[in-house]
Amino acid sequence: MDIHALQQLLDRGRDGPLLRFSLGKGLLDAGDPALATTHLAQCVAQDPDYSAGWKLLGKACLAAGDAAAAAQAWRRGIAVATHNGDRQAEKEMTVFLRRALKARATQA
Repeated sequence: MDIHALQQLLDRGRDGPLLRFSLGKGLLDAGDPALATTHLAQCVAQDPDYSAGWKLLGKACLAAGDAAAAAQAWRRGIAVATHNGDRQAEKEMTVFLRRALKARATQA
């Protein structure tokens, strides 16, 4: 995924949830979770029913060290996935949320 090319599309005004998702995924894969969260937050702001966006936003938040924001994203994503009938995304985010809460409880 060419992050530079995606950023150029954004700079030219071709903004949209899929572009923001792609940028966020590319940045997360490249090791920049903080910037990834910015684009993924825009993704779900533009399309709040995009369950994959919520799932990846949670992963990016967790990678950036913000477990509370990750849990919040996954809770929202679970609600969206349930509403949309996206059982696989619902199950995945439920597992991610459970693991994050368990890790937080053992750290306390």
